[in-house]
Amino acid sequence: MNIELKKALQHKIDTKTKPLGALGKLEKLAFKIGCIQGTETPKISKPTIVVFAGDHGIAKKGEVNPFPQEVTAQMVYNFVNGGAAINVFSKVNAIDLKIVDAGVNHTFESNLNIINAKIDFGTKNYQDEPAMTLDQCQNAITKGGSIVIDAQNQGCNTIGFGEMGISNTSSAALLMAHFTKTPIADCVGSGTGLDSEGISKKSQILSDVKEKYTPKTPQDALAIFGGFEIAMLCGAILKAAELNMIIVIDGFIVTAALLAAQAINSSVLDNCVFAHNSNEQGHQKMLSFLNANPLLSLDLRLGEGTGAALAIPLLTAATSFLNDMASFESAGVSGETE
Repeated sequence: MNIELKKALQHKIDTKTKPLGALGKLEKLAFKIGCIQGTETPKISKPTIVVFAGDHGIAKKGEVNPFPQEVTAQMVYNFVNGGAAINVFSKVNAIDLKIVDAGVNHTFESNLNIINAKIDFGTKNYQDEPAMTLDQCQNAITKGGSIVIDAQNQGCNTIGFGEMGISNTSSAALLMAHFTKTPIADCVGSGTGLDSEGISKKSQILSDVKEKYTPKTPQDALAIFGGFEIAMLCGAILKAAELNMIIVIDGFIVTAALLAAQAINSSVLDNCVFAHNSNEQGHQKMLSFLNANPLLSLDLRLGEGTGAALAIPLLTAATSFLNDMASFESAGVSGETE
């Protein structure tokens, strides 16, 4: 990182017409965006959220999820029809929204506004066998990267990610346990609404799953425990970092994908902005593991990229104050005395 650029950015932030540090996290955010883009005049261009959807083999038994697997496809239709929270938040904040079929157990009509990147009709049940093959996992990683390339080619330099997949909190908990070495019981939450008895049962099931396997690489862990949408998220994060885009990380599942991505390439964290602290049990521990400082804490646990959609306007605000706010000198205002 250019030391002179860092000094120039900090000086520009410090000499705006405000007390030193008075814009709090927005100052740190402006500094980070400037460092990522390598300029004193950073900008947010065509912010985009990509929602990856996929089904999970374990959901068919209904032991770890209160909603049936069919809800994944039903929610994808809701996204397409503009009826979900992510549609509302994306629209109000002028964010481009893309929906991806990473591996939903359903055949969608070809005329729908969905990116077809389907690997298979859902993963296998990792209670019995790995969720996917290594080839499928690599295919998902590659497809996730391709979708990010397409977004950048359309003018996007800031990308957030979301997901949809019944039982994907189970995959996320397993990945969290693997990458952070946290006991499963501390990784498992209510997901889409389990009660305390359901959480206890889910913890036991996932503990048994974790004991069954010994992944040797991050890709092994993704293939064994992941979902197609999570592997695709991992690939998307890796590619976005490679392209030096600003990456807005959503909640529990997206952060689980980030754990895999940073295990493959730790430098991806340099490009990440953490949108919020999810209300899902375990997310705060993930954030602590990554030394992350999220922008928002709204008790969200919806997924879909909703936290990212709510945080992106703060990125725009941060770059706007850096570019448009007067300095003490330009405004003719006396600065702090020494």
